[in-house]
Amino acid sequence: MIKIKSFIRTTFLGGFVVVLPVIVSIFVLVWLFEFLTDKIRPITILLIQTTKLNELIASVLAIIIILLVFFLVGLIIQTRIGKFFIHLIEERLFKKIPLYKIIKDTIVQLFGSEKLIFKYAALVKLFSNDTLILGFVTDESSNGYVTVFIPSVPAPTGGYIYNVKKENIIKLEYPVDQVMKVVLSLGAGSNEFLSQIKNFSN
Repeated sequence: MIKIKSFIRTTFLGGFVVVLPVIVSIFVLVWLFEFLTDKIRPITILLIQTTKLNELIASVLAIIIILLVFFLVGLIIQTRIGKFFIHLIEERLFKKIPLYKIIKDTIVQLFGSEKLIFKYAALVKLFSNDTLILGFVTDESSNGYVTVFIPSVPAPTGGYIYNVKKENIIKLEYPVDQVMKVVLSLGAGSNEFLSQIKNFSN
């Protein structure tokens, strides 16, 4: 009887672990598609009126058109003339828009900058005890302090920023994206990082 219960529980949990991520992924994709189609509705309506397409096909076509525009602008700014005109328009128009520079700098850091927003991952000693917190160093100063971003879990886009002395951190010799996976998995896999504690100097 115990073996049967164990078998049922294990089988159920195994199926749950496989099926649930699929369901969540489908819901996320549906939400993302609905969000995009809502934002591009003016283009979709224009396509429906001019081409007589149904709404679904018109929405997909609108998204493809927007992606093509991104691609074409990217091609243009690869040329010397394109860079000149984009820079000219940006200086004379875009930078006069409130918050434009902040928004652009954030997007560039996240998606297109050669300088990564996180310099490296680290274990951080924030309190006067043996507690170590997983974080990401974003900046270093000349006075011995470093700026550390401590992500919240399971949504790492939010979190806290601390300025701590450099001797209170252990630099992790792992890629930032690998450490971020540990954050997203609620700490699973941290044992590899904790093995570096022996290098910590109090």
